[in-house]
Amino acid sequence: MTDDNDTTRSTARADGGGTGIVPPDDETPTWRERKERRTGLARLTYEYFERSRREDQDLRQSSTYIERDVLGFPTWPHETIRNLAITSFFIGMILFLSATLPPHIGPPANPSRTPAVILPDWYLYWSFGLLKLGPLNPDLAILGGDKLMKDRTYGVLANGVVIGIIAVVPFLNKGSARRPVEQPFWSAVGMAGVLFAFTVSILSIKNLVPMDAHLIFDLTFLVPPVGAAITYAVLKAMREGYMYDLNRRYYRLRPPK
Repeated sequence: MTDDNDTTRSTARADGGGTGIVPPDDETPTWRERKERRTGLARLTYEYFERSRREDQDLRQSSTYIERDVLGFPTWPHETIRNLAITSFFIGMILFLSATLPPHIGPPANPSRTPAVILPDWYLYWSFGLLKLGPLNPDLAILGGDKLMKDRTYGVLANGVVIGIIAVVPFLNKGSARRPVEQPFWSAVGMAGVLFAFTVSILSIKNLVPMDAHLIFDLTFLVPPVGAAITYAVLKAMREGYMYDLNRRYYRLRPPK
């Protein structure tokens, strides 16, 4: 009699029914279907997800906080000890590098002579590269072949356009995906942005790269769409796999708010 009751309670929890907070899902396998998966990764994965889901549901039901959505560890000692360990590691690495690789102090700058190569910090190479998009600045016949604006002004406006696109993307993509495979299109957009930042950074130092300047300029705008297409194709192929369907089914049970 006890075994039957346990099986009934397990089935109710597995299907998300009853008074549980986690909503039911028609695609969720029954408890009997899970038990039939005797071996292999499928059974282990189902057991892991089901256990996490049931533990989360039990914690929500036992909580005295109404409509509590986030369940986490206390700050002390879990988070504090972990953060102190990570902070100590990076401080130790900084001290080690400072002791073993002291920075080289060059000669003082000559204010009467302009350096041959002027570059910003490496993390601003992409912005510096946008200032070198002069070949894209169109010549207008109505102005006698002159350009509407100077190349430097054109580059500054290009910086504003790129920053504007980066600011708008989060408002366009309002999905609840947690993995790139769940939204291949936006993942491809992100990959295109990363590749463009890399290629335009190389364009900013084209004088130091042993390649033809025209080839570097062409690759700056060719590599990002190609990389985005490859990313989209790979992620679309991965969506057909078993693990994607399983993860999507699991997160449907716990949709983010």
